[in-house]
Amino acid sequence: MRDMADNDTRAEPAAPPSEARRPRPGQAVARAAESWVAAFRRRLGAGEVGKLPAVLVLAAVWITFQSLNENFLSPRNLSNLSVDIVGTGLIAVGLVFVLLLGELDLSVGSISALAAAVFAVLNVNNGVPEWLALIIGVLAGTVAGTVQGFSFARTRVPAFVVTLAGLLTWNGLMLYVLGTSATVNLDENGLVAKLTSHYFTNDAAAYGLAAVGVGLVFLMSCLDRRRRKAADMPHRSLRETAVRTGGLAVIAFASAYLLNRFQGLPLALLIFLVVVAVLDVILRRTHYGRQVYALGGGVEAARRASLSVARVRTAVLAVSGTMAAIGGLFLASRITSVSQGSGSSILLLNAIAAAVIGGTSLFGGRGTTWSAVLGMLVIQSIASGMAITDTPAAVQFMITGGVLFAAVVIDSLSRRSQEAHGRA
Repeated sequence: MRDMADNDTRAEPAAPPSEARRPRPGQAVARAAESWVAAFRRRLGAGEVGKLPAVLVLAAVWITFQSLNENFLSPRNLSNLSVDIVGTGLIAVGLVFVLLLGELDLSVGSISALAAAVFAVLNVNNGVPEWLALIIGVLAGTVAGTVQGFSFARTRVPAFVVTLAGLLTWNGLMLYVLGTSATVNLDENGLVAKLTSHYFTNDAAAYGLAAVGVGLVFLMSCLDRRRRKAADMPHRSLRETAVRTGGLAVIAFASAYLLNRFQGLPLALLIFLVVVAVLDVILRRTHYGRQVYALGGGVEAARRASLSVARVRTAVLAVSGTMAAIGGLFLASRITSVSQGSGSSILLLNAIAAAVIGGTSLFGGRGTTWSAVLGMLVIQSIASGMAITDTPAAVQFMITGGVLFAAVVIDSLSRRSQEAHGRA
């Protein structure tokens, strides 16, 4: 019997060498995860924390408010949250361009109010068609930002001083444009009002956006990997790229599912994501974007590299003014009115806080447009949680201020660590 068993054992065919070496799907995922964890630890050791602090804060905020009120993560509240972040988020995205230079634009709140006032007075009081009044309102923000950028670039006066003067000037101009009418109510069925009130109720819209977004991210990641590999530069493995894209797909389709459980995909959110994605491509994939990052890394080095410092500075402030104007129109759309209280200081502080909390460095040279989206999610989640739990507004300001202070401290410590490793 033993001989028969031995013969049966010896008779079993051996696995082909190639098949034995081929990793199982689970092993491939595990290896990709281990590679990612190792790379992440190296980045943390070098002070490159990225968006991790903001993600942890957002998770803590959502868990806390969900435990206090089970309606916080309901489809209705999350849908409203996705629309509420758009106005201030667009302003924060424009501020990212300025912060990448290590500068600050204090006038974005006033510019947003000026653009909304110009639109409202032209359309409601003077009967100008909405589409034309909308364009003129956005151009007003572009002109205001360009004037400030030109002044900053040519006079070499610090940007925060130039934009502080702009804050007062554009706020005064907004009051002058509104005149005696303290408040102008917009047409609730008009073009601007529909920016934040229209929803794509067909489920295919939200799922289609998720699929297109994930597909584009995977395609761009593969193209970037190919370029880096061809240039013999460090690059992610295909497994790691697939794992990262898979994680993004889970988030995207889960968000689409929740939106479809309420009213569908909001038009405001669609416009916001498209604008952020386009500006991200401009920042990270174009010659102009590389100039912005280079100038943020050091003005003198940028000059020696023959970069047009004055032109880049002017363009950056023009972008900030344009995005402030667009954000102001979305804020006016949300409440269907424009008043003398538009563009308050709280709006400015929230926009700056969103960019910084999301991971944009105050020292310049580090950050993306998606940083503003993540930071805005944190701030608006705190505001939404406070409202749904009937917490006083004073507590909201203290919590937001504490989160902002923590983000600035982390940014400073990260900068020191990078300097110690010779990366700053």
